[in-house]
Amino acid sequence: MEVFSNIYLGFSVLLTPTNLFLCFIGALLGTLVGVLPGLGPIAAISLLLPSTYQMAPVSAIILLAGIFYGAMYGGSTTSILVNIPGEAASVVTCLDGYQMARKGRAGAALGISAFGSFIAGTLGVLILMLLAPILGRAALTIGPPEYFALTFLGLTLVTSLSHGSFTKALIMAVLGLLAGCIGADPISGFKRFTYGSFTLIDGVGIVPVAMGMFGIGEVLENMGQTYGTREIYETKIKGLLPGIRDWKDSIGPIMRGSILGFFIGILPGPSVAISSFASYAIEKKISRYPERFGTGAIQGVAGPESANNAATSGAFVPLVSLGIPANVTMALFLGALMIHGIQVGPLFITQYPDIFWGLITSMYVGNVMLLVLNLPLIGIWVKVLKVPYGILFPLILLFCFIGVYTLNNNVIEIFIMLIFGIFGYVSRKAGFEAASFILAMVLGPLMEKSLRQSLLISQGHLEIFLVRPISCILLILSLASIMLTLIPTLRIKKETLNEGD
Repeated sequence: MEVFSNIYLGFSVLLTPTNLFLCFIGALLGTLVGVLPGLGPIAAISLLLPSTYQMAPVSAIILLAGIFYGAMYGGSTTSILVNIPGEAASVVTCLDGYQMARKGRAGAALGISAFGSFIAGTLGVLILMLLAPILGRAALTIGPPEYFALTFLGLTLVTSLSHGSFTKALIMAVLGLLAGCIGADPISGFKRFTYGSFTLIDGVGIVPVAMGMFGIGEVLENMGQTYGTREIYETKIKGLLPGIRDWKDSIGPIMRGSILGFFIGILPGPSVAISSFASYAIEKKISRYPERFGTGAIQGVAGPESANNAATSGAFVPLVSLGIPANVTMALFLGALMIHGIQVGPLFITQYPDIFWGLITSMYVGNVMLLVLNLPLIGIWVKVLKVPYGILFPLILLFCFIGVYTLNNNVIEIFIMLIFGIFGYVSRKAGFEAASFILAMVLGPLMEKSLRQSLLISQGHLEIFLVRPISCILLILSLASIMLTLIPTLRIKKETLNEGD
């Protein structure tokens, strides 16, 4: 009965004109963000964060969540029609989705992508609704030592699972930790690295940094490339409703992708993108006709698209139950909640049931809206794809400047955004990922505070982290993740040295 009362609470929060409208706008903007290659949900959420400060916390989260899972829907459109992924999680959809379009089955590919995303999103929300409160109650036994070990594990996993070099990811994580140290000391209040600036006393804001690294950095990177009107494969889009044979081939991949995607989404790192790759690999492995994959197999669209949508729900689990962001997008959600004065952690669900259950119900209703929106608006998204980048990116820059300035009416934060925009552009060109930096910057203050509290409790003895079972296990897992990343690198270096001899 408690579950039904909580669901009733969630719908009572959502079904107000303001929140319902914001859920719709979030889903619509998310789809647009997914359709436009080169933007992505991280940049979009960063750009829109300042617009949420005058909203109620639950309204802000409903809007931002709609952008996050809406982008997973929109990303499939470009993958199928243009063979360009709208965001990283839709890369795999290009393999079979575009080939289906070339065979005149673009409608079937877009249709099964939309229905698969809806089913996966619904299942993901149901599992999130059941799993997050259980983890939240279990997390009440966690103290500062466990919290430090948990944040350390999250940071090491994100660094270890980085797409590129582990060394480069580690460097970015260290720089992010240093950036997180700017401002007043959490225990003594001593000012660190502020250089007399009142703006830096509260630390470097997550919004200027995120908008700089993902908004300005994205613009600078794309300005170095020549973009015109993208060539769209001309085919008549018909048959958006999948046939019986399509459903028969797709229902298994959709269900497997939904379950797999949700639990991969819980893991730190680029889990949304990993889930789609994992689903594709599994479907090809278990298929009786693996040679059809890459030539227009509908299973290669249904599985990955379901997986990446379910993963967006899974990514919320560690945030709402433990207060730990699993990826950069969740770090932005954490920043948004903290700006509104919401303390995210083990007590989040019990202290703010309206926000949690309002989010849950909005994700379900948002998935229904996306299903209704996606299919009729395919023609409009095709026209949007033809917008030249020369028009798009000046608008992004304008939103960046207006958004950061209206945050606190502070010109210095515009300069902070520009500095981190240049830093983000240079780091991308050098092969350094911004994800490790942002996550370290967000987790750093939480990690430091937990470490200092633990040492105060133990009067400076580090044994407190080893004598407590949970913290000890988490630290062992952290070291294991680092070693598993380093062993292949050391083996390659050893083989290279032996060949040189």
